[in-house]
Amino acid sequence: MPSGKLQVVPLGGLGEFGMNCMAIRWGDDIIVIDAGLMFPEAELLGVDIVVPDLSYLIENRAHVRAVILTHGHEDHIGALPWLLSEFNVPVYGTEFTLAYVEGKLEEHALLDDAELNEIKAGERFKVGPFTINPIQVTHSLVDCVALAIHTPLGTIIHTGDFKVDPTPTDNRLFDLHAFAEYGKEGVLALFQDSTNVERRGYTPSERAVRARFQEIFARAERRLFISCFSSSIHRIKLAIDQAAENGRKVALVGRSMIESTEIAQDLGYIDVPEGLLIHPAQMRDLPPDKVCVLISGTQGEPMSALSRAAVDSHKHARIQPGDTVVLSSRIIPGNEKAIYRVVDHLFRRDAHVIYEDGSTPPVHVSGHASQEELKLIINLVKPQYFIPIHGEYRQLKLHAELATAMHGSVGKVMMIESGDILEFDELGARKAGKINVGRVCIDSNSMGDVVEDLVIRDRRHLSEDGIVLPIIAINKVTGQVEASPEIVMRGFGAGLTDDGFVDGARRTVMSTLELSSDEEKGDYGMIKEKIRQDLKRFIVKNTSRRPLIMPVILDV
Repeated sequence: MPSGKLQVVPLGGLGEFGMNCMAIRWGDDIIVIDAGLMFPEAELLGVDIVVPDLSYLIENRAHVRAVILTHGHEDHIGALPWLLSEFNVPVYGTEFTLAYVEGKLEEHALLDDAELNEIKAGERFKVGPFTINPIQVTHSLVDCVALAIHTPLGTIIHTGDFKVDPTPTDNRLFDLHAFAEYGKEGVLALFQDSTNVERRGYTPSERAVRARFQEIFARAERRLFISCFSSSIHRIKLAIDQAAENGRKVALVGRSMIESTEIAQDLGYIDVPEGLLIHPAQMRDLPPDKVCVLISGTQGEPMSALSRAAVDSHKHARIQPGDTVVLSSRIIPGNEKAIYRVVDHLFRRDAHVIYEDGSTPPVHVSGHASQEELKLIINLVKPQYFIPIHGEYRQLKLHAELATAMHGSVGKVMMIESGDILEFDELGARKAGKINVGRVCIDSNSMGDVVEDLVIRDRRHLSEDGIVLPIIAINKVTGQVEASPEIVMRGFGAGLTDDGFVDGARRTVMSTLELSSDEEKGDYGMIKEKIRQDLKRFIVKNTSRRPLIMPVILDV
């Protein structure tokens, strides 16, 4: 066994949902598995997306050899533009994954300089000291792979996102044989997806949705709107096939839905019969029972096509009484309010709304492995070390407990979180310190600007306590106050205007000015700070609140 240290450093995705990104290092060579984003929680005010802090990779930019992608979901490829803008390294992914990546890089004007390399399941390739073998897996997206990474110390397997679907709709079977072969050869470490570890049994096959769709198409008397993730190619194919069987034309509504369907058609994942697709403007010319609309916006995004259609503000998609609307997706934690707000609007339009309700057959199935599938892969691989990845802390913990209970199949179970350095050498594995990790907030409305923590804090401060602007006119020549100060309040002051609060604030500002020398009043920086401090004391004493106070000095 060669002497040296193999380091695995998760930069995101362990202890949180999304931002999946992992660095693997041997000597002076680093490869990166996935570069994902996450969508912000409600408290990240005005932030559109969140990407991992890539400081570790930037500090070691000379050693980063490549980025290897397991599949094309946003939580695995969404941070790629930010990574490639720092250092342009080769990107490896399957055909479908790279089609998504191309669109994303084109948006950020990075496509012309990018080096994109297509990989195929079962075809090995080398990057520095690593030989990587992509293994075919099934998921809610097509063309997904796990990665068997041959290192000088042994093979490690990164499952990516997966479920074991015995009957995938594209007939590309999960390669259980490859996992079993690696189990016979010996695997140093297995890094396995934890997303669905809380679910017992097996995750149903994608084909389980077919029976429900057949029932919905048979019963729908008027127009049928189906909303699913635009990346759910299996689901889009199923809807198009059912529409063709039931004599309905299909309209695609929403940019992401149109782009995904076009990519899937170009790559042969969806076969659309001639004349089946219509432009959304043609919907009004057809009888309602001859129309099926595939529409994006399943998570209640404010300006998505479905959200606009639900409040009757979409140019083409008009939902009328008796129409059927199907939400064929899971509710992502944190999006409940937005989704149910859209559902409420749909009910107000007297639509028949079908969403994830626990019924059998289901209207949606997950793309992640449940407990029995997780056990199956562990049993086949029999790793020396088992490390749960992709999930919040409770899921990582439950996954570790599940693996620990499988005596004989796992050597040692280790739990790590984002930022931990997991080090392997000829003596074994251990945590060998921590690196700085975190999240970088992006406001895409500001040309992709990074939103600093200070800005988030200010936004939160403003949302909770408001802002107070004392406006003072000072004669620059004499240093005298020309008029009584104006007190402007926003997001603060309800109920305070009638009880002398504003007069008291005014008097406080005047008192500060009177007790200041002409020299202090001439130094605007100093006088602003004195006003801010005195007004802050007055407001806290009278209201126990701490608004943002920004004195404004006018020269007259």
